[in-house]
Order: sequence, then structure tokens, then C-alpha cells
Amino acid sequence: MYKVDLNCDMGESFGLYELGNDEEMMPYITSANIACGYHGGDPHVMRKTVELARKYDVAIGAHPGFPDLLGFGRRQLACTTSEVKDYLTYQVGALREFVRVAGGEIQHCKPHGALFMRAMEDKELARAILETVHDIDPEMVVYALNQSAVLEEAIKMGIPVAKETYSDREHTANGSIVMTRKGSQIQDYETMAQRVVRMVKEGKVLTNNGQDVSVTAETVCIHGDTPGAPDLARAIVEALKTAGVEVAAIKNII
Repeated sequence: MYKVDLNCDMGESFGLYELGNDEEMMPYITSANIACGYHGGDPHVMRKTVELARKYDVAIGAHPGFPDLLGFGRRQLACTTSEVKDYLTYQVGALREFVRVAGGEIQHCKPHGALFMRAMEDKELARAILETVHDIDPEMVVYALNQSAVLEEAIKMGIPVAKETYSDREHTANGSIVMTRKGSQIQDYETMAQRVVRMVKEGKVLTNNGQDVSVTAETVCIHGDTPGAPDLARAIVEALKTAGVEVAAIKNII
């Protein structure tokens, strides 16, 4: 039977600023990537998001990024690998305590924004991230794009890794995605949902330049701040179930 994990970036509100549709998304996803305070989130939002995930029985993952609240973690910062390791340890450690207090555990780690994208091509940075995650918890799963340095290095290092695709971003021929700050309003939810079904069952996706390329979709991201995200998530879940695909947390797949 086909299985897939549906993940969503969450807990990115902070102070007076509200971002995303966290509670509306929770009923449809199986894994939550929770911001750890550097690109978004704050201690109160972290606690509330962890409690929300526990309420809906959604697996919890850390979503650490560069220390770039002003740029929402989208800007490339000139950090050494040693600094990146410290940033990751600090952020995952903070989230882990909220999760522990709530009676749960961290399932996975998915770096955010510019850190995530740079690590997809930079082997040294990829290894630094993977080494840090391994030191924190050898069983923690790392999410990575197809054909990325993180995926390649994780396999070499024997670190659990999940191959990720996207429901609301365009894919490129080299396995990456077209990065935007916020997705545009989706006009046809069913077409987008069927694209996810095809990625899962056929291992194919149409790229931004019209190429049909091979991908492996073990986990699919749905951004909570994409306009209409809850409607898209509902359509995806319904389409997957109709197609005979089980939606499950990544720990039950890989």
C-alpha cells in the first residue's frame, strides 16, 4: 500500500504578528514543523503549537533557521558551520523541552528557508546539519529534497532521511523548488491534489519549465501561509484516500 506523510511549517507567529493557519491545518497533516524562535515563533507560540499538535495527534518536528527574524530566515547569512551547529542545537533544544513537558518527542528536523536551500547544494553545510541532528538524537529524521546534498550525505552517514516534495511550490528539474515568500492563491485545488497523488503513486511531477521528472514523495509539504491552504490540505487528503494512499507520520513510513 502507498503511504505518505503530510507536513506543514507551523508556529511562525510571534509577538503581535500572526502568520499561517495552524489550527485549521492540524486536522489534515501528520507532521508539524515547528519554528524555534530564530526566523519565526516565540516561547509562547512554541508552547501553544506543541500543545495543538499533541491535541490532534500530529508528530512534531523542529524547524530551525538562520537567526533572521527580520528577514523571516530567507536571507543568506555568512555563518560558519560551527555557528550553524550551535544555532541548530540551541533551537532544537528549546523546542525539545516544550515537547518533553507536553509528554511527546521530536520526530524530525526540517531546516527552514535559506538554511534549508543552501544545505541542499553545500555538502559541508549539509554534513554540519546532519552531524548536529545525529548528536541530538540518532533516530531523528531529517527532511530533504530529492537530488540534494542533504539526502546524499545522510545516506552516506546512515542518518534517517525522508525525501520531500511540495504541494504548493513549483519543482525544478534538479529536484529543487522555486522559492517564494508566499504562494499565490490556488485556483484549482483538485488539480493540485491530483499532482500530489501522482508524485506519490507514479513518482513523477511536472516542473516549472514543463519537464516531467522523477521524484520520490515520502513526505509532502503544504505551507500553512499559502492562501487557501486549509482547502488545499482537505482536497489533498481526500484525493489521497480516494487513490488508496494512506496518510501517516514519517516515523510510520521510513
